[in-house]
Amino acid sequence: MPGTHPRELGLLSDCESCFGLCCVALPFSASADFAVDKDAGRPCTNLRDDFRCSIHSRLRERGFSGCTVFDCFGAGQKVSQVTYAGRSWREEPETARQMYAVFPVMRGLHELLWYLAEILTLPAAVPVHDSARALLEETEKVTRESAGVLEGFDVAAHRERVNEVLLRASELVRHGLDGRQHRGADLIGARLRGARLRGANLRGAYLIGADLRGADLRQADLIGADLRGADLTDADLTGAIFLTQAQVNAAKGAPTTRLPATLTRPPHWTASTQESRAPRRTTKPRHPRPRR
Repeated sequence: MPGTHPRELGLLSDCESCFGLCCVALPFSASADFAVDKDAGRPCTNLRDDFRCSIHSRLRERGFSGCTVFDCFGAGQKVSQVTYAGRSWREEPETARQMYAVFPVMRGLHELLWYLAEILTLPAAVPVHDSARALLEETEKVTRESAGVLEGFDVAAHRERVNEVLLRASELVRHGLDGRQHRGADLIGARLRGARLRGANLRGAYLIGADLRGADLRQADLIGADLRGADLTDADLTGAIFLTQAQVNAAKGAPTTRLPATLTRPPHWTASTQESRAPRRTTKPRHPRPRR
């Protein structure tokens, strides 16, 4: 049976073991997040022959902050080393189209594994642990299927099944906290400094550029919440559920920001509080957000 820690499940990105799939398979548009346009399936001009980024240490300065935000949940190395057994799209060009199609499917499955594994660490969610464990094992098994099976797999339908368990787990964790209901709310640029949001339902909420300095977000459900540019300085997110590294990477923060133990503090946070808090023009993510 798979473990529950992201490292045991291979959900932590390992770019050294990937064929630069996020730099090739995914499209992006010129915006505050990316300096140029790039079509899906076309290698980024910054991608070197060894699948490393030629401006990795200067991405934000060169206008590619979107690259520092993105997280594949370990899907890149899974596709590269397991699905294609270490054979790259450069070595076998005939595999490129399918590999690019499999990558977002794998990312979606790995994201669901992240949430399911988290449920198994939540004491309050014990009533749904059996269901979560069964879905975790089923999902992990799918990630090891052939490229042909993965390419045709219906992630959206599978997500619907998983979402039922995620919703129930969220209710159990937040029960009795009288958290606010902000599911899918438009809170772009909202002034929420010091807000009491413990146990709040913020599933899919738009918090772009929101001022969350000193906010209490303990046990808040943040699945799919858009935190791009949100200021989390002094905020307490310990115990917040279904928060991902990509969401944290997209926000602003400081050494005083308290995060769940499974997440790491982004390097750019040391300077982010000096930047303007006004929302910048951004593009919506092109990968599907979790159903809310």
